[in-house]
Amino acid sequence: MKVCEKVQRKGTTSYNEVADELVAEFSAADNHILPNESAYDQKNIRRRVYDALNVLMAMNIISKEKKEIKWIGLPTNSAQECQNLEVERQRRLERIKQKQSQLQELILQQIAFKNLVQRNRQAEQQARRPPPPNSVIHLPFIIVNTSRKTVIDCSISNDKFEYLFNFDNTFEIHDDIEVLKRMGLACGLESGRCSAEDLEVARSLVPKALEPYVTEMAQGSIGGVFLTTAGSTSNGTRLSASDLSNGADGMLATSSSGSQYSGSRVETPVSYVGEDEDEEDEFNENEEED
Repeated sequence: MKVCEKVQRKGTTSYNEVADELVAEFSAADNHILPNESAYDQKNIRRRVYDALNVLMAMNIISKEKKEIKWIGLPTNSAQECQNLEVERQRRLERIKQKQSQLQELILQQIAFKNLVQRNRQAEQQARRPPPPNSVIHLPFIIVNTSRKTVIDCSISNDKFEYLFNFDNTFEIHDDIEVLKRMGLACGLESGRCSAEDLEVARSLVPKALEPYVTEMAQGSIGGVFLTTAGSTSNGTRLSASDLSNGADGMLATSSSGSQYSGSRVETPVSYVGEDEDEEDEFNENEEED
């Protein structure tokens, strides 16, 4: 039992380390033993440690590779093992579900951004000129929606990297991805209302390997992908410029009487409406990350 406890506590050890510690412990406890008897007892303890380690290894409680001994674990009965496996299975299923949700959201973002690029190109071709500078909205952005009667107090830091908003009434915050979805640039995949024509368009905007996922999203066989978070607080929350560039996912502003944030951005790169080629390069990088 002492050898088992030593290995379990250390995790990774060696025969000499365990034997030396046990010899030191027993020698300190038996100070009345004569020197010649002590030497005999030390050899006896080391033999016992060697035997104990062999037994533990035969029971698959420890493993040994060259001189390194590793703790595996005490054996359990079938019921305990089945219960542990079921808990592990549920944990992994939950993780898979979360990964699927993230993947679907990234697919929606890619489709929305590429649709936006095509829309801007068509608008430039029809107008035969680039859009005026004041008409361009840069990504990422957020829209704050509240009543006309709401009093908003906004404080900006000197370096203009931090903003503090205080509202005296309820309000809503929508990020750029949510706005693009409401504009129909996600082909209706986010709401499950995707026509056959929109599905073909959406499939053409993603890599070949992701086309089956787009089809499953249109059929609704994977599950909902629309992510929203809501919350309220009585004091202001600071929003930094880095939060915007990284796509802040959470409360961006607060209200004394309640607020809601609607958004589903998942680590999208910074991009601009008017810079088509740069946007496509960034989507390619996003595809590699996926």
